[in-house]
Amino acid sequence: MKKGGLTYIIIYVIIFMQKFSNEEKLKVIQHLRPIDDIFFEAIAEDPEVCEEILRVILEDPKLTVLEVITQSSEKNIYGRSVRLDALCTLGDGTKCNIEVQKSDNDNHLKRARFNASSITVKESNTGEKFRDVIDLYIVYISQFDFLNEGRCIYHIDKTIRESGKTVDDGLHEIFVNTAVNDGSDISELMSCFLATDVNNDKFPKLSCKVSELKNPRGEVNPMCELIEKYMKESELQGEIKGKLQGKIEGKIEATIKTAKSFGASDSNIIKALMENCDLTEDEAKQKLAEYNN
Repeated sequence: MKKGGLTYIIIYVIIFMQKFSNEEKLKVIQHLRPIDDIFFEAIAEDPEVCEEILRVILEDPKLTVLEVITQSSEKNIYGRSVRLDALCTLGDGTKCNIEVQKSDNDNHLKRARFNASSITVKESNTGEKFRDVIDLYIVYISQFDFLNEGRCIYHIDKTIRESGKTVDDGLHEIFVNTAVNDGSDISELMSCFLATDVNNDKFPKLSCKVSELKNPRGEVNPMCELIEKYMKESELQGEIKGKLQGKIEGKIEATIKTAKSFGASDSNIIKALMENCDLTEDEAKQKLAEYNN
């Protein structure tokens, strides 16, 4: 098993088989980590888990989370244009969007800015005074230190260049990563995001939720339902793309999208493309590069 990915055989099962047993789905789930989009979405459905995470990152032990909207939630009014891993409403009405990011193939600062702008517009009423525009926290959790200063957490503020004074326009951006271990509680929490099995007394809500999703007691497992939803969405998008671009291109894009949603490594995605789309290794690498760009 390579760090950050699934084994090829599990990817093969999840992408190519048309019918999945709960046992097969559970095998895939065992390899997922909180840093993986699809698993974090399931975890974040629980406001108490988000509350525990934000209390640590924002260093506010009294912080409360009243509601969470995730990407697949029926309450999501943003569509697919904005990545909502977990949009939280805090106890004082402030909004906080938590996003997890494993791919280092884009401008992360502009990504955060775009999502913040989109959320602000959606959450603000036309005609209201600008003083009433929402306060918003962006908590961006990545698997790499893209700011390259060797810190686990970065707070980015607006400052007056001439005086160095910080000004508050209601937007607060916090970038956290799993790559730097500075011995803090935040860093310890980030190490949990890389684990397939989380059992940490400091983070009981997160530990309990991970265990609950991986060891379901009832007949219905929310993770299995989420997997089915992702699969159906990817298949539908593949069909649409296939009609517009030709069947093979649609199939290629659906394969990559589905594999990425389950945390597959680039090498395993390339193998999947070679098997599922009948590509050579060079062709598969090129298609993956095109998708990432």
